[in-house]
Amino acid sequence: MSQVSIEIQLSTLPDSPGVYQFYDADEKIVYVGKAKDLKKRVTSYFTKTHEYGKTRVMVKKIRGIRHIVVPTESDALLLENNLIKKYRPRYNVLLKDDKSYPWICIKNERFPRIFPTRKLIKDGSEYYGPYTSMKTVRTLLDLVKSVYPLRTCNYDLSQEKIDAGKYKVCLEYHLGNCKGPCEGMQNAEDYHSQIEDIREIIKGNFKSSLQYFRHRMKALATDMQFEEAQLIKEKIEVLENYQVKSTIVNPKINNVDVFSIISDESHAYVNFLQLSHGSIIRSHTLEIKKKLDETDVDLLQLAIIEIRQRFDSSSTELYLPFKVTVEPHLKVTVPKLGDKKKIVDLSERNAKFFRQERFNQIKIIDPDRHTNRIMAQMQKDLRLSAEPRHIECFDNSNIQGSNPVAACVVFRNGKPSKKEYRHYNIKTVDGPDDFASMEEVVYRRYKRLLAEEESLPQLIVIDGGKGQLSSALKSLDILGLRGTIAIIGIAKRLEEIYFPEDPIPLYLDKKSESLKIIQQLRNEAHRFGISFHRNKRSKAAINSELESIEGVGEKTARELLKSFKSVKRIKEASIEKLAETVGVAKAKKIYGTFH
Repeated sequence: MSQVSIEIQLSTLPDSPGVYQFYDADEKIVYVGKAKDLKKRVTSYFTKTHEYGKTRVMVKKIRGIRHIVVPTESDALLLENNLIKKYRPRYNVLLKDDKSYPWICIKNERFPRIFPTRKLIKDGSEYYGPYTSMKTVRTLLDLVKSVYPLRTCNYDLSQEKIDAGKYKVCLEYHLGNCKGPCEGMQNAEDYHSQIEDIREIIKGNFKSSLQYFRHRMKALATDMQFEEAQLIKEKIEVLENYQVKSTIVNPKINNVDVFSIISDESHAYVNFLQLSHGSIIRSHTLEIKKKLDETDVDLLQLAIIEIRQRFDSSSTELYLPFKVTVEPHLKVTVPKLGDKKKIVDLSERNAKFFRQERFNQIKIIDPDRHTNRIMAQMQKDLRLSAEPRHIECFDNSNIQGSNPVAACVVFRNGKPSKKEYRHYNIKTVDGPDDFASMEEVVYRRYKRLLAEEESLPQLIVIDGGKGQLSSALKSLDILGLRGTIAIIGIAKRLEEIYFPEDPIPLYLDKKSESLKIIQQLRNEAHRFGISFHRNKRSKAAINSELESIEGVGEKTARELLKSFKSVKRIKEASIEKLAETVGVAKAKKIYGTFH
């Protein structure tokens, strides 16, 4: 069991639907539960006072928490059912197979019957489900029977017996609910074409059937048969809200091990799902620390052997994201579509969640390791020669050319170092020229660092595209720093990252931690620059208001603001008070202007 404390495990749980498992000190499952929001539900066990004594005792025994993330609440309900039956945890209600969820059976017969069942019999019949509601099953079967006339009798409709005239049509035929295959009035080929359509409906692909219902509803309404039309409308609404069957359980997938892998510079995470009779009965994620530059193929190959031995798996088929050499008796499937692919995707999703939780836990327990990992990842993603422990980002701010300023923000080890932030008033550029402004501020920044013999950053980030990047490079050339410091530009529209002399931008994954840090740098530089620009504009507006008074210049305005702190107080001051600062003559003019 993980040595991570319960508090840290709780803080890093995802806000997703899933199933959670509580383990005791002996690594035995004591409880399995489902949740719409794993974090909220599991945390509630440890934060509220429980009414029942058994719950309080159980919570005291919990030493570890594991979970499986699933797409929907319905999937969580089904998976919880499977795991309780498999492990029979001490604090769960005992579930027995005769109380299992309902399925839809297409019987393996010459003229197949379709009916609901809770028992799966291995006679070649097809089973769809399980469903969490018998209402859904009945609605589907009602739809099927209202669109397609099917037999309900259990006769053996072999060709010999039909030819011998052994059967006669029943009331269902006369009511229009059956086409009479028992008397040869419907052949097997026509009947099986109906079954093909019904399979699509059960899978959730019932577009043509809905069109049929809508047409029928309109026809009934036109004939003034409003009650019948309303019944059809209700069926359409139920079917439109019907979700495709769960990917958690598929009766055709039996005795299978599913593996997926997610990796970064230092670690790999291999998720394992074990399926039995189409149900997930186990989930486990293995964390592997890389020693050399091992490939995902090599790591997955080792993990498959380790995990199968650990859990004593006897499955003969593996679902994998790519081909891996395994024992000769094992069948390897790399699915591209359908339920098999969905299960591999689900395994990968669980690996990603596990990886993110470990990152969050490490951030709390071992911040140095967390920083080292991110720095190594940034070095790789941005093709740098060294880890970017010291990064500086520049941004220009001007509105309609007024008060042009620039900002430089500094990050150390991936975090803001606010005491090192700097503002710059643009001195050598007239008007709103972003390129020339960028050239000036980069030159001033690094000329000063060189003069003061301060350490230089490993990476410079320029807020802008190729134009701003080229301007910054000119200053590095003048200072002889080109090639000494890595420099990139980030364009806002599609978050393209530009490198010097490379016309093709780099696009990082939107969820990449490297991109997130670059975005944080850019946003921080923008915020810092805008706040400085706003202050300058407000001061300029105040000065212009005072300087518009006859006899008040820049020096007098500065003295007034120093004494009274704000224009509002200057407006409210008496002539005597104003005279103490600027003399009687000017005081009268200022007082007269505001009154």
